[in-house]
Amino acid sequence: MVTKLAALIVLAAFLGGPPACEGDIICFNGWLKLPIQDPRLCPQGSRSRMNGRTRALVPVPRPSGLGLGLGYYNNRSSKSYCPRAEGIVRDAVSKAVAAQPGIGAGLIRLFFHDCFVRGCDASVLLKTTNSNNSDTEMEGNPNKNSLRGLEVIDAAKAKIEAACPGRVSCADIVAFAARDASSILSNRRINIRMPGGRYDGRESFADETDQLPGPFSGATVLLNNFKAKGLTSDEMVTLSGAHTIGRARCAFFSSRFSEMDPTFAAKLRAQCNDDNTNVDQEHVTPEVLDKRYYQDVIDGKALFTSDAVLNSAETIKQVTENAKKAGAWERKFERAMENLGKIGVKTKADQGAEIRKVCWRVNN
Repeated sequence: MVTKLAALIVLAAFLGGPPACEGDIICFNGWLKLPIQDPRLCPQGSRSRMNGRTRALVPVPRPSGLGLGLGYYNNRSSKSYCPRAEGIVRDAVSKAVAAQPGIGAGLIRLFFHDCFVRGCDASVLLKTTNSNNSDTEMEGNPNKNSLRGLEVIDAAKAKIEAACPGRVSCADIVAFAARDASSILSNRRINIRMPGGRYDGRESFADETDQLPGPFSGATVLLNNFKAKGLTSDEMVTLSGAHTIGRARCAFFSSRFSEMDPTFAAKLRAQCNDDNTNVDQEHVTPEVLDKRYYQDVIDGKALFTSDAVLNSAETIKQVTENAKKAGAWERKFERAMENLGKIGVKTKADQGAEIRKVCWRVNN
């Protein structure tokens, strides 16, 4: 694990002599913050910012989603015909969220973490791969012991396979589950037009999860990350609004208490018994997918660095509009989630993809 490796390097650096310079270093694309600014402290390939420099990421064209379509499984003349597929997913998500609302936030996060690495191909679900490696995306620093909703995906897949074997991909189930969770948690105010037709990938590697923006990411790193996926700065701000639901580890924001609204920071200090304590990411309507997050950003009550930096010259206009204009964020979130679901999709088996029989392993 990157965290363990970094800890060993920190110890070696101290034993070996003083660091090159003072300050913080942000590693693994904003997922690891170390108190000394020394290149030796970040594992090779995981450095996001050193001495004020940011890792340059090359923009790519807008995601086209070529080959995807709405109602993809409803075409009677198609080999993928499975009219019950989306209903089965919706039922599985509804039952899971009714029992435990936090699962809904986990399903939205799962979709994001899938699409940002290797595209929307369900690589985030794999435990065994075509390369027979065990260090899959699940083991990556952003995902280790934090992915939620996997059992919902597995339950939906099992029912769909019983009804329509070999037709519906795990990647589509993840996308449909995020769509349905968004609708439920927003009290039906968000209705995403999510197309289907994705195939499942056959590879997954932990070290590729450094493409995911982390809680310590600064504004430039965030913007570069989204540009590298063909998404805009407005879509970055819009999708960040999903932090209005879910839980956050105190380790990811406790260093920011002095930068927050003092009364709010005091409340958080009382809740954070240790770095592993989890608190609500939004304190007013923590189980509702709404625009409240943006008011927190404005008021100095955002948790992560990656949230707080949105209150900057480059993005404050979008933040303010999302906070103040009724319905604006919800419509933008619908479009941004649709575009997120078009990143790097595989739509043919000859693209090194398949329709998995079981979501956590590749077919034989």
